Amino acid sequence: MRPLCGAIITAGGLIRLGLTAIGYGLRYQNYGPEVLHPESHQHYGIPTLVLILVVLILSSLVGTGIAFLGLAYHHERRYFELKRHKETPVHTAPM
Repeated sequence: MRPLCGAIITAGGLIRLGLTAIGYGLRYQNYGPEVLHPESHQHYGIPTLVLILVVLILSSLVGTGIAFLGLAYHHERRYFELKRHKETPVHTAPM
């Protein structure tokens, strides 16, 4: 269940990142370099858009981490279940 939740969080984060990229493109499509970079200062967007971009990147990273850790714990649990199954003796019913 953990890997599935992580994959859903990651997919949502990546979709939102794509929509944010479209938003950036629509907002700044009519501006030239002299408007975007006045006096040669780097300008990456208004602070609200930058904050949204950072939050979306972090949510994508968190979702990816949850997915990988969830898969690791899933495989570890299956490994120990198989190991316990092999170590327990098989009981046969008397006839």
